[in-house]
Amino acid sequence: MELKEKYKTFLNNYHINTPLRLAHFFAQIHHESNLKPISENLNYSANGLRKIFRKYFTDLDSIKFQRKPESIANIVYANRMGNNGINEGWKYRGRGFIQITGKDNYSMLSKDTRIDYLNNPDLLLNEADAMISALWFWNKNKLNTYADKDDIKGITKRINGGYNGLEHRTELLKQYKAMFK
Repeated sequence: MELKEKYKTFLNNYHINTPLRLAHFFAQIHHESNLKPISENLNYSANGLRKIFRKYFTDLDSIKFQRKPESIANIVYANRMGNNGINEGWKYRGRGFIQITGKDNYSMLSKDTRIDYLNNPDLLLNEADAMISALWFWNKNKLNTYADKDDIKGITKRINGGYNGLEHRTELLKQYKAMFK
């Protein structure tokens, strides 16, 4: 895989500079965003809400809130991850290559990079900012340690909070290992 020249410096600065680290990093951001800076969709059907967010939605609520992404975000992300104000669940929903989520993460990212993502969260929809945030998240969560152990489950758990998409992530990892060997 030919890395864009501008990313080589970023990757080196965060010590994502071995074939195994590169393969894990790109497999994860590929799964999370298809290598495009995106914003978390949250446009769930009632069935999707019951399946993904059962602890937040009763059967009746899932019907009431289906296909209302802003309301869903404000329910699912309310009073956690630093979100305490009105509409902060929506404002600080996941964005970027790795979905940076929650006011606390936006605040820490802003502080550490000296770029004001807290007041300008949509900056993470720019390719360069999406890469900066993914590298920051990777470093903050010490994911190179897991990559060095070839521990895809450990990396996935840190990024996803569970193992959603593990099969796809594993397939992508095999492809990226072949590219970076």
